[in-house]
Amino acid sequence: MAYTAIEEMRQKNCARFGKDIGPMLPPAAEGVTAGNDLRSASLRFLRERCEGLRFDAEKAAEEERTGVYLGRSLKAGQIPYNMEMDLDRLCLENALADFLGSGAADDAYSVYYCYLEMFFGRSGSSKRMMELLSEYEANGSSLLMKHRDHFSHSVYVFALGLAIYETNAAYRRIFREFYGLGADDAGAGAGNAGAKAGGPANAREAEARAANCFLEYWGLTALLHDIGYPFELPFEQVLSYFEVTHQERGADSAYMAYRGIGNLTKLDEASAARFESIYGRYFASATELFSFDIAGKLGPDYGCTEEGMRDVVEAKPREPARFGYFMDHAFFSAVRAFRELRDAFGGGKLTRMHVDALTAILLHNSLFKFAIAFYKDPKKHKAPLKASLHPLAWMLMICDELQCWDRTAYGRNSRTELHPMAADFDFSRCAVNAVYYYDEEEQDKISAWEAAYAAWEEGGRIGKPPRLKAYSDMAERSQRFTTDIEKIVDTSICPLHVEASVRPVEYGSKHTYLSESNFLHLYDFAAALHGRNMPADTSAEALEEKFTSQSLEYQLSGINRAKHFGRYLDALGCFYTDRPVAYEMVREFTPEQAAVVAPMEHARWVREHHAMGWRYGTDYLTLPMPEMPAVEEKAARSMLREQLRCHKLAMDGEPSDAEIAAHYAGLDEKEQDKDWKPFNSMLKLLKKFDGLRIYRLNG
Repeated sequence: MAYTAIEEMRQKNCARFGKDIGPMLPPAAEGVTAGNDLRSASLRFLRERCEGLRFDAEKAAEEERTGVYLGRSLKAGQIPYNMEMDLDRLCLENALADFLGSGAADDAYSVYYCYLEMFFGRSGSSKRMMELLSEYEANGSSLLMKHRDHFSHSVYVFALGLAIYETNAAYRRIFREFYGLGADDAGAGAGNAGAKAGGPANAREAEARAANCFLEYWGLTALLHDIGYPFELPFEQVLSYFEVTHQERGADSAYMAYRGIGNLTKLDEASAARFESIYGRYFASATELFSFDIAGKLGPDYGCTEEGMRDVVEAKPREPARFGYFMDHAFFSAVRAFRELRDAFGGGKLTRMHVDALTAILLHNSLFKFAIAFYKDPKKHKAPLKASLHPLAWMLMICDELQCWDRTAYGRNSRTELHPMAADFDFSRCAVNAVYYYDEEEQDKISAWEAAYAAWEEGGRIGKPPRLKAYSDMAERSQRFTTDIEKIVDTSICPLHVEASVRPVEYGSKHTYLSESNFLHLYDFAAALHGRNMPADTSAEALEEKFTSQSLEYQLSGINRAKHFGRYLDALGCFYTDRPVAYEMVREFTPEQAAVVAPMEHARWVREHHAMGWRYGTDYLTLPMPEMPAVEEKAARSMLREQLRCHKLAMDGEPSDAEIAAHYAGLDEKEQDKDWKPFNSMLKLLKKFDGLRIYRLNG
């Protein structure tokens, strides 16, 4: 059973009211229960394998004893705590489903938001860090010669890891054994990964505990593994200034290096004391800790020492000439992620598994490949990494290499190169079978390469083979793409088979509209929209406090409303931009424009609620209520609505656009106003937060 706390609430309501009135378990997306493609496998992991995620037996017992619920919904105290945890997981499932259907950056943001809210707590700082990463990359990367997206990329990496865990029994066994998460000893060494109720009672609970542990720490590893790119980008920008004239980077290059790194890596007292209690020795810096951990895990097999690792790691930001004149973003990602963890939890609550996630991040880019395994040096090359040595690092490396499709090209050379635009995966039989698709409009380039490659083979393979970037790596006989991965990670537990193909480009899923800006301040917009009726001088902190008092479900709904704004403007023949343009400015929606926007917003609301398990019903308005002296009837009815998860404006089944439009037309004016008036508020918010203006195309 996927969502046990929701079902438990349903049974309580059935006993309470004498009929089965909800909440009903939300429907699984089509194919999720059996499919072995990326979407089905990753969503099935979240739905079926993560049972009891973040449940708290102590809080459940307190609720049973006092009769007072501790969970949030629209407001605090409306539902059981564990039911809120189930709904949070459903939010993550739906957010990931949306992203895998679109690949859009704003849908990637929702996945980040869900994960950070669930595992980092109610802090906007980490969420804003992810916004900054996306904006910095989108704006700064166009100055580089080679660069592609890392924001959506990291969410794809996250999904790949969930799918491999779900379908690969060998990896699941390795992960459980490495962290002592077997049926008899689940939870040993897992830090704060699971519930607080002690060890599981049976194998099913042990599997769930292991999956929940994996989700928490894999999410940390995958979603934060590239947050150090803002440090690498300026380094590359300086070199690109010279490389545009075809100057090779080397001894004659002008380059930048970083100083003051000790300020980033120094451990605070609480963190140092915590790690000393875990490892039995004192560490003054994160680099000392990371070097110790890597040497302990990999030293016996690769001969790397703690001193050697520390020398390499500490030189990464200071001496790029030692590393081919490249700056390793993985170093900064690991350090930055440590500071996020410390600020979110406090140094005294960090665990071994947090350190494992951080060293996995540190290893993933160049450290393991070029300083430990030397995978491109025939004389020094060592064995690929086994999952049993560092399960999180193994998973990050294989997923990071596999995720090369649907990545926005920012760099000047990258924009003209041929990269896969889509991919199909089949994870059956513990393997990875992938077909990467290229734009069929590039067939001339592909045919020319195929002819040149055939001629090279027929000519005795003299010199280097002709190349067509990623396509040739996948299509040539030697399968450079696959063999390189096999040099980095041991694929004996997860065999790879890769093919290259072509198909037409699909533009519709990307939510691409004429509106263009740095419009990713979704959190700020959602919070401001939610507090639009508060006084005009309300502080940003007060708006945020009001917004985050809601559950993740309602926060995400507000974010989704803000995300759809560009789509609504497109339907009106309007767009927003932060550039001065010679079009008529829109200052307020007219009734005619409202008539277009409102049904679209209502359709979004209906489908969003359906995905979250809501159904049509009015029982919360009519059922007899027990006396609640401290609660007014209106508040009690609202509480019952959240517990039953039925709503008078919801629609059952899979209504069509026309049916939703007819449903909207039947609403009274007050309810209709709720679907468009907030967007008049958005006009003012755009100016306040982003300096944007809205214009009408046809003047």
